[in-house]
Amino acid sequence: MPTDKKIIECVPNFSEGRNLDIIDKIASAVKSTQNVKLLNVEPDKDYNRTVITFAGEPSGVKEAAFTAISTASELIDMSRQKGEHPRIGATDVCPIIPVANATREECVKLADELGSEVGEKLGIPVYLYEDAARSEERRNLENIRKGEYEGLEQKLRDWVPDYGPAEYNDKVRKSGATVIGARFFLIAYNVNLNTKDVRIANEIARKVRESGSMITDETGEKKRVPGILKCVKAIGVELREHNISQVSMNLTNYKETPIHTAFETVKTQAREFGMETMGSEIIGLVPKEALIEAGVFYAGNNSEEELIKAAIENLGLSQLNKFDPGNKIIENLL
Repeated sequence: MPTDKKIIECVPNFSEGRNLDIIDKIASAVKSTQNVKLLNVEPDKDYNRTVITFAGEPSGVKEAAFTAISTASELIDMSRQKGEHPRIGATDVCPIIPVANATREECVKLADELGSEVGEKLGIPVYLYEDAARSEERRNLENIRKGEYEGLEQKLRDWVPDYGPAEYNDKVRKSGATVIGARFFLIAYNVNLNTKDVRIANEIARKVRESGSMITDETGEKKRVPGILKCVKAIGVELREHNISQVSMNLTNYKETPIHTAFETVKTQAREFGMETMGSEIIGLVPKEALIEAGVFYAGNNSEEELIKAAIENLGLSQLNKFDPGNKIIENLL
């Protein structure tokens, strides 16, 4: 893709990570769209969730996203879906991100247009989030997703969607709702712990995430204690297949909290529980800059190739799943 063109990235998360036929059909819907490049398809059986990444010119990205959301709503039945990851619909969340020669405002407009089309043409309730949100309480994905799919009927009564039906009809029962928005590049980053006790992972998540946790003080009043890391969201997740747990994080601004800072902080917290980290993993794609920063932290000044190699080694990115820079670094794919 020529670099003088506007390039937008889209990273929809679908509530299916086990049925490869369904995943292939959603990915094919993206791949068949003109002026769009399918960059990455990453299913996760434990989470029962697939992250698909594609990029291209704005009009193509909007078309590909709409087609993928439509395909998912036809093939995924949320009334039967189960998985470890929080979710509210077949297409759980669909963020739009500026990559080259595109602005935040253009992505907000694109998200709004996509939300309108999904709501009106597909009959799916749509909530706008992050930079596209119409109110402060809807900026945060966790606020919208609270109660998850199982609480959607009540959610539709309490929070009228920005687009689409506000009634819990048979179609909505199958598709669930979809959250669409515009945001800065997010890194989905998980740190593995050598314990299957998800309570420890959850406790570490509460300590490191920016929102922290609620405690009751000596007067009996509840108050929020902020977490250690800025621009980080985190939950604990058990990976039964691997007999471990994870601190599953979203780094919403890797320049504010770099990958290596998140990893080292979780490692320190784990040792307080007598636990060790077993490497980490990046879900979806990562900007080259983020890995180079980590490489500099671990290996000082070096060649770009050596810095990336140092980051992969010291973060343990190949311990659970092999990390291939050619397929995981967004610049290498574009």
